[in-house]
Amino acid sequence: MSNTPTPAAPAHHPEFRQGWRVLIAAVLGVACGASPLPFNSIGFFLGPINEEFGWSFRDISLGITVYGVLGAMLAPVYGSLADRYGVRPVAILSLLAFAILFGALGFVPGVLWAWWTGWFLIGLVGIGSTPVTWTRGINLWFYRRRGLALGLTLVGTSLAAVIVPEIAVWGIENLGWRYTYPLIAMLPLLVALPVALKFFHEPRPDQRPPEISAGGGLAGVTAKVALRDYRFWLIFASVLIVAMSYGGLFVHLPQMLKMHGFDTGSTIKHIVQIMGLSILVGRIGTGWLLDRFWAPLVTLPLLSIPAISCWLLAGDSMPLFAAYISAAMIGLAAGAETDLVAYLAGRYFGMVNYGRIYGLLYMPFGFGSAVSPALFGWVRDATGNYDLALFAAMGGFVGGGLILLALGRYPDFTVRS
Repeated sequence: MSNTPTPAAPAHHPEFRQGWRVLIAAVLGVACGASPLPFNSIGFFLGPINEEFGWSFRDISLGITVYGVLGAMLAPVYGSLADRYGVRPVAILSLLAFAILFGALGFVPGVLWAWWTGWFLIGLVGIGSTPVTWTRGINLWFYRRRGLALGLTLVGTSLAAVIVPEIAVWGIENLGWRYTYPLIAMLPLLVALPVALKFFHEPRPDQRPPEISAGGGLAGVTAKVALRDYRFWLIFASVLIVAMSYGGLFVHLPQMLKMHGFDTGSTIKHIVQIMGLSILVGRIGTGWLLDRFWAPLVTLPLLSIPAISCWLLAGDSMPLFAAYISAAMIGLAAGAETDLVAYLAGRYFGMVNYGRIYGLLYMPFGFGSAVSPALFGWVRDATGNYDLALFAAMGGFVGGGLILLALGRYPDFTVRS
């Protein structure tokens, strides 16, 4: 066992030659799934919904909290279904159901229980359209270039962070917030779903990288064994702390920028899109580095950088260049964190039960990302600004990165029969 990365593969390694179609389908599936679409759009809906119904920012944010908590609880279930029945049917059916229910949010009546019920239903059916399923497919096709392949897959969230704000701002200004929800829902229906139906599938045994197999089947440990491993709980704790710091920061960034004096239209949209572009850089850069260096050393500086953004966003005013810098640093951290969970799940616990184990590790990510926006909203409602939440997030980013340094070496599953 060693921290040394797998030796570089040839430029035309068959992993990419065989798996590029699956990779494209996974990128679009991630981009249009139940992870990035809600979180990249809700920040633009907060203001219009608050103005129409008079609901507090906390109560509106609780909708995505309901979705995220339920989705986090169901992630291991969907992961187990993908392990047992394959990722293709789980991902495709969940993507279709998510699109229909997300579009239906535009037709909720003006009562909070209906708003929360809509998000509950999205959490019930949509979690199978998140990286829980798409990354299992990619991990089965790639090993030597797994970090880069996962980074490219999760670039889908970057695409959403660039495209969805554009659609949301245009739709709210020209159609109203109600019709903007079904407009955004066209992305999974018309873009991701047809490509997934055509290209997304698992490899045959003879197409798998040899490093993920043992004794004729997939290598790895059971979920019960993983749950007894201290490394599982180190990853779990890191993911929870960082997600609690990041989720509210991401969702409420448009409102933070508005409080600093920026207009709600093009300026904020462009700042948020800079964050999306930096997520893309973080995804690909982190993936490339993960193939060459020990993962915790790669992600520690990237997860610590957003602490600077929190410091810049606190207070009463900030110059425009600082807003762009803050958004870029937040995006780099997002690019590192979600790449890391998928990568570490495969490297430390193998592929035979990847779906369930990744689903268990997705629970703190989904829970933290869901609860954090409501907490940020509560801080704003109670104090009139986000400063207390930002200061807490500063410590969370740094602490979450430091925890991973205790993981130790990657196990070698090829020695098992």
